[in-house]
Amino acid sequence: MNNLSERSIKILASMGLILTTMIWGFAFVVMKNSVDVIPPTYLLAVRFSMSAVLLALLFHKNMMKADRETVLCGVILGAFLCLSYQFQTYGLKHTTASKNAFITTLYVIIVPFLYWIVSKKRPTGWNIAAAFLAVIGLALLSLQGDLSINYGDFLTLVCGLMFAVHMVFIDKFTECHDPIALTVIQIIAAAIFNWICAPFLDGSFDFTVLMDKSLIGGLLYLAVFSTTVAYLLQNSGQKYLSASTSAILLSMESVFGTLFSVIFLKDVLTGKMLAGCALMFAAVLLSELPQKKK
Repeated sequence: MNNLSERSIKILASMGLILTTMIWGFAFVVMKNSVDVIPPTYLLAVRFSMSAVLLALLFHKNMMKADRETVLCGVILGAFLCLSYQFQTYGLKHTTASKNAFITTLYVIIVPFLYWIVSKKRPTGWNIAAAFLAVIGLALLSLQGDLSINYGDFLTLVCGLMFAVHMVFIDKFTECHDPIALTVIQIIAAAIFNWICAPFLDGSFDFTVLMDKSLIGGLLYLAVFSTTVAYLLQNSGQKYLSASTSAILLSMESVFGTLFSVIFLKDVLTGKMLAGCALMFAAVLLSELPQKKK
């Protein structure tokens, strides 16, 4: 990218992140279908393993050049990636794909506050206002008639926190390390962590299920596009964009997730849920106003 202007690089990076959100948005549909057949942790382990093999074959030279610190950073990213998807996948078993997609987006609100811890930069009044607005939107999405929160919604909320931490670390680590090497290492680490957790969380598993022709297409999509392509785009894009800009672009995942779940899974959005979605999206935009003005 040495021959491109800074503006051109940022435009390409932004387009890459938007493409990532489209890929992930459709993944909600694929995951909802697959998680009914394959236990969640085994599904994640298989998904990341397939991606790890593909990435290692394509970028083994980047792996060979990675120093000890790059490996450590990649393992940290892999650990948080594993935690994020554990909570998201189990949350998806207990809630709808559209709610799962929108609640996950709460990481956009959390990022500025995490940066306060990392960079000692206090969040602005806009950030605080956005957080309150997001809580109201989340309540409209998640609270049931008896004012209780669905178990799947709570798990998805924790997933959003884990994704926020993961995003902050990506922003810090790509400043000094090769984003491609980081991507390969984090996917390998995530695969290993999921294989370790699988027997404890999901018990035994009949691997012959993986030969089911109806699952092969979904597994290939999750491994090739939703993992390999998407994380290469995210890690590379965040190297040239600020964390706040990346967050607002990646928040479009919830929009595509809801759109695809309504189209393919026949999810029904009530007026209450639509109001909650609108408030959460408004909160996302509000949280980014100070950064965009600067």
